[in-house]
Amino acid sequence: MSKENKKPMYGQNMLITTSNWGPYKTFKLMPITEDCPYVEIIFDPSSKILAVISKINKSSYHFVPKIDDNGDEVKLKVGKRPNGKDIKEQRVMMQTHAEYYIVDDQEIKDFVNQFAVNADSYDYTSIIDNDVEQMKRALSSDKATNLNLV
Repeated sequence: MSKENKKPMYGQNMLITTSNWGPYKTFKLMPITEDCPYVEIIFDPSSKILAVISKINKSSYHFVPKIDDNGDEVKLKVGKRPNGKDIKEQRVMMQTHAEYYIVDDQEIKDFVNQFAVNADSYDYTSIIDNDVEQMKRALSSDKATNLNLV
């Protein structure tokens, strides 16, 4: 029996939907099958970056608010920190999803075409090609905030 070299099958397991990035209209991709390697993908129209959140976990340090015995954030006694926050923070090692950032317009389009089942019927390229567009109405999502790119 001969062994055939086959390309791995991937893609066509996400759906494009309309979303917002702060006040800007954008699109995101969400998984529609269990075998999808990504948790979420969202396009930042202000910086023209496609943020890809993987299912792969990694350990990394993050600053989190320091809390008291009641679970409330501990306020600074005087002033603010250089980052503008008025709460104490601590650096904690935690498991987070690996993140990848695609910056080239054509690579973003190729990636979306590879993974989105509705890439042909959703006009996501106008969001990539044009300047940022304000949302006509705010979408009801308290999670629709800017990612802090490092």
